[in-house]
Amino acid sequence: MIDITLEVNGKTKTLSVEPRRLLADVLRQEFGLSGVHIGCAHGACGCCTVHLDGTPRLSCLTFAAQCDGSAIRTVESIGGPTAEHALQQAFRSEHGLQCGYCTPGFIMTLVPFVEEMVEQKRLPGDEEIREAMSGNICRCTGYHGIVAAVRKAVNLGLGGGM
Repeated sequence: MIDITLEVNGKTKTLSVEPRRLLADVLRQEFGLSGVHIGCAHGACGCCTVHLDGTPRLSCLTFAAQCDGSAIRTVESIGGPTAEHALQQAFRSEHGLQCGYCTPGFIMTLVPFVEEMVEQKRLPGDEEIREAMSGNICRCTGYHGIVAAVRKAVNLGLGGGM
């Protein structure tokens, strides 16, 4: 067993983990964060994406022991029922989700992209949006609604309306 300390969504916890225990499992089982989904368990679908020290990372391919001392954000830290992030609002209004299983991974992958576009004060093209989300798979919706949601979230961040 290895003792590690993780800061998850602003809360710090020290725990003992087996060296090969996956971050996704620790987040779900030790922190009770059900928004971290396991879709494929080998890094192909993006459902388990979290932010590790500010960078999107596949938690199903990351050992928890590698994250000792790191700050981790999950979808539970983005917006919320009374203060949704613009991307969450846009996913709903543009029909960017259907069953919702892949949505946390898309949100965690695309929030930094949306924020970067707003910071650069530019609207990305569809091809650029598709490239940004290329590590995520949706089996229900197709991707038109998701692309439209990203475009809308960037537009909102630039001062446009929903």
